[in-house]
Amino acid sequence: MIGLIMLGSIINYLTRSSLSVAAPTLKTELGIDEQHYSWIVSTFQGAIMLQPLCGYVLDVIGLKAGYALFAVAWSIISMLHAFAGNWQVLAGLRGLLGLAEGSANPAGMKATSEWFPAKERGLAGGVYNIGASFGSMLAPPLVGWAILTYNWQMAFVITGALGLFWVVLWWFFYDAPEKHKSLSAEEAEYISSGQEKHLASDGTRPSVLSLLKRRNFWGIALPRFLADPTWGTLTYWLPFYFATARGWDLKQIMLFTWLPMLAADVGCIYGGVFSMWLQKKWNIRLINARRYAFTFGAITMLVVGFTGVVVSPYLALALLCVAGFAHQTLSVTVITMSSDLFKKNEVATVAGMAGTFGNAGLLIFNLLIGTLVATIGYAPFFVCLGLLDIVGAIILWTVVKEEHTQTQVA
Repeated sequence: MIGLIMLGSIINYLTRSSLSVAAPTLKTELGIDEQHYSWIVSTFQGAIMLQPLCGYVLDVIGLKAGYALFAVAWSIISMLHAFAGNWQVLAGLRGLLGLAEGSANPAGMKATSEWFPAKERGLAGGVYNIGASFGSMLAPPLVGWAILTYNWQMAFVITGALGLFWVVLWWFFYDAPEKHKSLSAEEAEYISSGQEKHLASDGTRPSVLSLLKRRNFWGIALPRFLADPTWGTLTYWLPFYFATARGWDLKQIMLFTWLPMLAADVGCIYGGVFSMWLQKKWNIRLINARRYAFTFGAITMLVVGFTGVVVSPYLALALLCVAGFAHQTLSVTVITMSSDLFKKNEVATVAGMAGTFGNAGLLIFNLLIGTLVATIGYAPFFVCLGLLDIVGAIILWTVVKEEHTQTQVA
C-alpha cells in the first residue's frame, strides 16, 4: 500500500516540477521573465493552500474514491499545459493544478494512519514522501529529454499521461485495511494493536474551527510555514537559479539539478529511522523523538546559508544537496505528527490545514525571490532558509503538548 501511495506521490511531484525544468525554455519561447515566473508559481501556491478542502473531501467520501478523483483532475490539467500560449494562461492552469495536487499530502497521511501502527508511521511517512523528492528528481532528465527530443509541450503531455496510468493502478489495488481482501487476520491485528486507542475515529466529520483551537495544530502548522520555503526553492527555483546565476545550460541542468532530490530521498528515510532509533535505543517517547529528528534537520540546514557566496557552482550544488537531505528529514517528521496527535477521521483535514500554512510560507518566500532577486541576488534567501527552520524547531518544542498515552517502539 505504501508503495502505491509513493508511486502516486512520485507522479504528483513530477507533474508539479515539470514547469521548473521547462522554465528556461519557456523564458525564450513565451517571453517569461523572473517576475512572470514568480507569479505563475505563486498562482500554484495560492491554489494548493486549499489543501484543507482536499483533506476534508478525503475524510468525508473516503480515500480511495477521493484521491482517484483528484489524480484524474491533475493529470488532465497537466496535459492542458501544452496549449498555453502566454504566461497568463499558464498561470491559470497552474492554479487549477495546485488545487488538485493539494490532495497528495493529506492522502498520504490518511493512508499511513490507516495502514501502519504508531511505531512504524514515521518510517512509512518517510517512504511515501520519497515520492516528493524522487518525482522532483525525475523531472530534470525526463522533461529535459522530452524538450530536446520533441518540444516543451510534449513534456507536459507525457507527465499527465503517467498520472492517468497510476489512477488505474490505484483504483484496482487500494482499499482500507478493513475492506482489503488480501489482508490476513494476523496483519489486521498487528496494525490495529499498534495504534493509539485514543486516536481511533469517532465517526464524526472533522470540524475545522475545533481543530484551529487546538495548540497541537499550531505546533505543527507553524514549523511547516517556516520550513516549506526550502522545498519550494529546490522544486521551483533550482533550474532557474543555475541557469541565470551560475550560467548552466539545459544539458547541465538535466545532468545535475536532480541530485538535491536524491539527497532528499535519503532524508525521507533518515527522519523516520532516526525517530524509531531514539525510541528503541534511548526509550524516548514518540513525540519527543519526532522533535529531536526535526531539530537535527534544522541544525543541519544552517550550512545552506553559504550556497550563495561559494564560487564553485558544484560546491553550491553540494550545499543544496545538504538542504534536500536536511529539509526532508525535518519535513517528514513534522508531517507525520498529524497522525500522532489527531484522530483518524481528522488526519487528512489536519494534514491539509498544516499544508496550507506550509504553502503560505512558500508563497511569500517565492514572491520575495521573484521581486528582489534581481536587486539583492539569491544569497540572502539561502541564509534565511536555515534560520527559519531553527525557529520552527523552537516552536515544535514549546507549543506541541505530548499525550501521555503515546505508543512507543517495542
